Amino acid sequence: MARITRKELKTDKFALEVGHTFTFFEEHQKDLLRYGIGVVVAIVLIIGYVMYSRSQHAAREEALAKAIQVQETAVGPITNPSQNPTFPTQEAKDEVALKTFGELQSKYSGSDEGAIAEYYLGAIKADQGKLAEAEKNFKNVADKGSSQYASLAKFSLAQIYFSDGRGDEGEKVLRDLIAHPTVYVSSDQATIALARFIGPKKPAEARKLLDPLRSKPGAVGQTALSVYGELPAQ
Repeated sequence: MARITRKELKTDKFALEVGHTFTFFEEHQKDLLRYGIGVVVAIVLIIGYVMYSRSQHAAREEALAKAIQVQETAVGPITNPSQNPTFPTQEAKDEVALKTFGELQSKYSGSDEGAIAEYYLGAIKADQGKLAEAEKNFKNVADKGSSQYASLAKFSLAQIYFSDGRGDEGEKVLRDLIAHPTVYVSSDQATIALARFIGPKKPAEARKLLDPLRSKPGAVGQTALSVYGELPAQ
């Protein structure tokens, strides 16, 4: 998974641009297809830090900072004494992360920090292949979180739906996100995701979705062209 530095986490510009680019989506396409969820954890880490750094609630800030520190810790043996602490295995890291985010979510349920924690819980479980459990976490955020975090949860839910054969549900969620974009899930992002998922069965419709995006500058246009080229012949 691509690492995001603390310096990047502190820049509003970087956080806002994440919602309108597809770097993670493209780099982790195989993970997305395998687990039904991309590496959205990195995105939530960014926006979570931005949100809590502006908050006046010191206790919640401290709890979220602790949880994020766990999520940022590397996995593998320490090769020299000056190296930062690491977890011996991914399983060991996940165990601590789930406990930390779980305690945060339980203690601060109803807050933005609680929503961020529950999203992390879902993302970690999805990466473990526990999609049914992940779905419950994402649905809670989608139903109870603020609109920004709810949009991220819905985006992840759509990917889970497509991954386990509930394409109609996934398509419905993505079309709603297209109609109601947020700073963290843009209309373009949802459109490209929808085109990618329906492409194998509905290539003509996928092309229709992508046509207006192919001429856009930057990452949107490049990704639209890439997905367009992957579509099967009519």
